[in-house]
Amino acid sequence: MPIHYRNFPVNEPFIFDSIGCLWRQDRVVRPKGFPLYHYLQTEQGRGIVKVQGTEYVLNEGEGLLISPFLHHSYSRDSEEWLTAFATFTGTLEGSIDKLVGNRPTVFIDKEQGALIGTLIGEIMEDWESLSADTHALSLRCYCLLMYFTRSRHTRALADEPLYIRYVAPVIKEIETRYNTELTVQDLSGMVYVTPQYLSRLFRRFLGYSVYEYLTTFRINKAREFLVSNPRMEVQQIAAETGFSDTSHFIAMFKKTTGVTPLEFRRLN
Repeated sequence: MPIHYRNFPVNEPFIFDSIGCLWRQDRVVRPKGFPLYHYLQTEQGRGIVKVQGTEYVLNEGEGLLISPFLHHSYSRDSEEWLTAFATFTGTLEGSIDKLVGNRPTVFIDKEQGALIGTLIGEIMEDWESLSADTHALSLRCYCLLMYFTRSRHTRALADEPLYIRYVAPVIKEIETRYNTELTVQDLSGMVYVTPQYLSRLFRRFLGYSVYEYLTTFRINKAREFLVSNPRMEVQQIAAETGFSDTSHFIAMFKKTTGVTPLEFRRLN
């Protein structure tokens, strides 16, 4: 049951915080979620993963990427459940949202799961040399993350007329103007629908309301600033990420991540 944990500072854009394979998976319940993106894949047996009320059955070769701080649990659905897993951090950790299409979860089928499983196995075999060359390890980490950008769900969204017409332009606007005084009313107005209807579409395709998506995007940008700009003041980060009030920014950051901005900076 090999498993490796990061034992070096976070200086690379993307890096594994932990990685393992052939793990005898016990039942896990995380009411406040996990603080990092993490991936779980069945190697032998079968498991059930529940994320915010949605149930996923992971047969052999299937996996699930779960975004940070989402309530979830998992348990075996066979006599034995062996898993491979990886958790992701890095100085550009906040950009993983964009890489995976801002989806709270990404399901991986057996075809892609076989490729991911092979990559995890190679990383585990080469861990001793890779941990001494964090740049090479970061490249492997990025390669693994790229599999989540090519999931069938991502390709399917490109064929959804409602997503293309209403959701995609709003996402682009958020990514461009997140640091301005942007509101859900502004965003719904630009695509000529009500805020309620736009939020329903966001929940349908992404699992977030528009407000939750905007706030999460801003907080992820703030996390990126906190790590990549260690001397940048919290007040400045709040302003740079679209929060006009620093106290509100700190409250929303703690609500989303479970820690204050300064605590997050110390942890990373």
